[in-house]
Amino acid sequence: MRLMQGKVLGVVGSGAGGIEELRTGLVVPALECGWTVAVTLTPTAGEWLRSSGEAARIEKLTGLPVRTESRLPGDSRPHPPVDCYVVAPASANTVAKLAMGISDNQALTQANEAIGTLDLPVVIWPRVNAAHARHPAWEGHIKALRDAGVRLIYGGEVWPLAEPRAGMPGRRYPWKAVLDEAGKTSF
Repeated sequence: MRLMQGKVLGVVGSGAGGIEELRTGLVVPALECGWTVAVTLTPTAGEWLRSSGEAARIEKLTGLPVRTESRLPGDSRPHPPVDCYVVAPASANTVAKLAMGISDNQALTQANEAIGTLDLPVVIWPRVNAAHARHPAWEGHIKALRDAGVRLIYGGEVWPLAEPRAGMPGRRYPWKAVLDEAGKTSF
């Protein structure tokens, strides 16, 4: 992993398994690599991390507010301009909305704008199960994102799919692969 001193990593997290490890799995290692980290969460993820105290811990570490809401007209921007976005974990709902360009909350708005911005890298880890991947629309969503230049952390080598509620003992969230892919981006 190369040192990313002075670069801003925009982290967008959704309400999927793994969000409880966002601070320890992604934010802390990114800070250690020299990134400035700006976190925005979907409403559900925001509720989960605020109720557990994780949002406050992330804010203390990053020195930036954890966003869940849009700013009001005239408000200053709470985050600096981002050099690379990471959407992790991305629920099946988040992946579908990004593939279709739906921006119904602040987190999706940021990610969709990044996907539509030339030369702004976007890395997505779809935190889905085997049932999600078998849905007839799923492959179209993945193709749409790949065609848009999104870098996906997806496949059996990084995230083997399990059946719903079946779990897979020993399977770990691919935080290192997510951060490594963000670090490969050229600026």
